[in-house]
Amino acid sequence: MAKAPRRGPYLCGIDAALDVVSGKWKGLILWELDTHGVRRFAELRRGLAGVSEKMLTQHLREMEEDGLVHRKVYAEVPPRVEYSLTEHGRTLNEAIGPLYAWGRERIRREGFEVATAEVP
Repeated sequence: MAKAPRRGPYLCGIDAALDVVSGKWKGLILWELDTHGVRRFAELRRGLAGVSEKMLTQHLREMEEDGLVHRKVYAEVPPRVEYSLTEHGRTLNEAIGPLYAWGRERIRREGFEVATAEVP
């Protein structure tokens, strides 16, 4: 069953923004694509330790529908699919930059451990 499109009504801009980035993996997908540019599905999955194939697929589809991610399919056998940020996705990534800085400071202040992703 398909999920209803997220179209509001929204209480404020924060509500509308969080609607687009809600979910554990979306912010990390934005970061991964911003850091590496173009990524294939398996590369994204390796870079996001702990994400399931189902959840990554779901988030990528939602992000594509929201205009944040571009999905390019090559007519090859086996099929090759690449993901990249759209300009809209880049602007969102810039907007959450201060949140990233806040989180890094929290990690430092509280002495939290930082997980490392598998590097291809």
